[in-house]
Amino acid sequence: MDYETPQFFRVMRYAARADRDVVDMVSGNPDWEPPAPLREGLRAYADADPADFQYPPSPGLDALRDEIAARRDVDRSRVVVTNGAGEANHLATTGALDRTEGSEILMTDPVYPYYAGRANLLDADARYVPVDETGQLDPADVRAAASEDTAAVVVNSPNNPTGAVYPPDTVEALVEIAEDYDAVLVADEVYDHFVYDDGFESALAHDSDHVVATNSFSKSLAITGFRVGYAVFPPEDGPLGGMLDRARTRHMLTNVTGSRPAQVAVLRALRDTPPEYFERNRDRLRERIDAFTDALDAAGAEYTTPRGSFYVMARFEDYPGTMDNVERLVDEAGVAGMPGEAFGESRADWLRFALVTPRVGEAAERLADFFA
Repeated sequence: MDYETPQFFRVMRYAARADRDVVDMVSGNPDWEPPAPLREGLRAYADADPADFQYPPSPGLDALRDEIAARRDVDRSRVVVTNGAGEANHLATTGALDRTEGSEILMTDPVYPYYAGRANLLDADARYVPVDETGQLDPADVRAAASEDTAAVVVNSPNNPTGAVYPPDTVEALVEIAEDYDAVLVADEVYDHFVYDDGFESALAHDSDHVVATNSFSKSLAITGFRVGYAVFPPEDGPLGGMLDRARTRHMLTNVTGSRPAQVAVLRALRDTPPEYFERNRDRLRERIDAFTDALDAAGAEYTTPRGSFYVMARFEDYPGTMDNVERLVDEAGVAGMPGEAFGESRADWLRFALVTPRVGEAAERLADFFA
């Protein structure tokens, strides 16, 4: 899989220029309100002393890192606050490649395209492990694909684009594979607040020096524009401790530091947002999933039912997931989704839809009418 062109922006630009009303189901931008404490944190920050408008510590505000560390049950020293999960994943992947002569990155097929794009950018050898029809990853397939050249195994659970959630035994097996091959398991857990059963387990649940967990508050707090993420690296005194020091240095040389007001607001939200906020959002998405998949049934489509995240992949007979067909769907049905071919070979016949719009029901009706 080659990912040189930013396909997401190409589809969004095409939809924006359409001569008709279009329901945007391309990118994962939450359409609901951020929690009230986040807005309160921003308002309070506006009246802060001038000294609080200056650089925060490069790894992130101490209080925010303390809050993250407590939630992930790790020492604060292991936490680096980043410019979204994208930078966190970049630091983890480059750190994995730095520490070994191996140049191979194992990823799933289908895969979130930015992982593949990063492998291309870093001139790494990308290797893809297909998942099953439900999106589940078989650790035996990962082990069969791994080699002494494997530097990193990159996984995403809950998953974009399939909605799969890897069970604890899969996560444990992936950690063991990383340890056996002296590789790094890069576990992107950005959708951990969007799980519709009890099946999710963080890779950090396994006390391993071969795990880097990455996350962000973009989705959980509905603030994709704030760019506050983080990575939890192996401890400094462990065999992979050098990754943490290199990540801090690379982060500082690239960004100097992150946004102080954004971190302050996130900290207030983490401390003061009640659990009901997150449950309401999950309930909202459960309703959307039901409405959308019911319409897909009416259209005779095959589809994935997400156990986590908020994406549905669908396959319509004689309508492969090409960019041309996505543009046709915009023009003729007024629905914008992503081509399956952007996520890899195994789902090239599929389309992916993000259920982060209040118009999910309307989009579903348009698809059912189009494919009737």
